[in-house]
Amino acid sequence: MRVLVIGASGLVGQHVVERLRQREHDVTAVARTAREGVDHALDATTASVTGLRALLEGHDGVVFAAGVDDREVPRKPCYPVFHRGNVAPVARLLTAAREEGLTRAVVLGSYYTHFHREHPEWRLADLHPYIRSRVEQARAGREAAGPRLPVAVLELPFVFGRAGDRLPNWAAPLDRWARSRSPLLAPEGGSAATTARSVAEVAVRALEEASGEDIPVCDENLTWRELLDRVAAATGNRRPVRALPAAVVRAGLRLTGLAQALTGRQSGVDPAHLSRLLLRELFVEPSASGSASRSVDAAIAETFRVPLR
Repeated sequence: MRVLVIGASGLVGQHVVERLRQREHDVTAVARTAREGVDHALDATTASVTGLRALLEGHDGVVFAAGVDDREVPRKPCYPVFHRGNVAPVARLLTAAREEGLTRAVVLGSYYTHFHREHPEWRLADLHPYIRSRVEQARAGREAAGPRLPVAVLELPFVFGRAGDRLPNWAAPLDRWARSRSPLLAPEGGSAATTARSVAEVAVRALEEASGEDIPVCDENLTWRELLDRVAAATGNRRPVRALPAAVVRAGLRLTGLAQALTGRQSGVDPAHLSRLLLRELFVEPSASGSASRSVDAAIAETFRVPLR
């Protein structure tokens, strides 16, 4: 196949490109800025359908591995920022892909859409603008693609690993904390976790099979205490991880929400309701994820093997 990858210079994007080439597919690597390994520099948030069609001509498949994550805290209202980064570019990209006759597509999304689907009573899209953008990303993308272009949406949790100088966006502050003398505190609850290599394997498999499914990706489920313990061990500064009471978590998030309101900012994941997620075990069955059930220890070690800036 000929596959175009948007966001090819990112952590997961680089692994997707590498895995496609290992499988002897022809890859066109596209990223926001020109750098080694990038064939075309393109800002997906401003690219037109016409411009995207020119890039997609002659390709069989496309991967969207870009977007805005939930660390962004823009000015209120924040939803337009997440729509501009996650929804609009995917809709334009898959419109162009449909018009060019592509036969398969993969969008890298968030595991929050999995929990939105599994637990509608949590009202995740109503309460959290970022999660709403991910739900809309999948819906608008498939609507733009139409019935003849299957779109697989990979629902990603915490992703560990590295690709050259690219690391998970949240790795640096966690690395500083784990290497410091500050006490390591973990609340109840936990999260699914995976690796950049696993995501790439699932993405390429979805392309080869022309899957149009929602695919939650998980290698291992970890409590927050287990995750912090492994990160600390990877930094070589291993020490006990102590319990953080739920009441303290809730109070801290309320103060965070108040501070944002006072500065006119709004988080994509609303601090007023975040404790309902943070204190839950957001676990995904590895056997149903499209990736093999395996430890993420090697990827954690790879992520934190040297101090991060």
